[in-house]
Amino acid sequence: MPRRLLRDGHVVADDWCYLEEAQGKPAAALILTFAQWQESRDAWIARGGRLGVVLLPTDKLESLAPDLSRFALIGADFAGPSDGRGYSQGRRLREHWKFTGELRAKGYVRRDQLFFMARCGFDSFELADAEIEGAGSALSTFSRAYQPSNDAGLPVKLQYR
Repeated sequence: MPRRLLRDGHVVADDWCYLEEAQGKPAAALILTFAQWQESRDAWIARGGRLGVVLLPTDKLESLAPDLSRFALIGADFAGPSDGRGYSQGRRLREHWKFTGELRAKGYVRRDQLFFMARCGFDSFELADAEIEGAGSALSTFSRAYQPSNDAGLPVKLQYR
């Protein structure tokens, strides 16, 4: 069964695969780790097709910046409930580096975090199967906000107080 995820507020089948899942799928849209990208950058470019990369909390965006246009997807791996570096990576990708592709949250991603992740620019989320049904409603938890944000992942534009 293909992986399901929440994308743009809807539960969909994932049309991407990670490198370890890509055996026998030569034309697959491929997600690499940042380390895999760095190790064989030229080979991945020559391969062609849609490419994505997942950043660990310790990966430096500046190292990826020259290649941002090569990626249709960038993911942030949330290591745990107290690690907020993925939020910062998302905001910087959207606001500073102007990344317009799919921004995916993976790892420790829970329904109660979705609204805040979406406010940082994330528009797709890998959730546990037990949490995915109905998770889209978390994106409309609030209708107003006190502070401005990216809000790219929210289905409606928030009003500010």
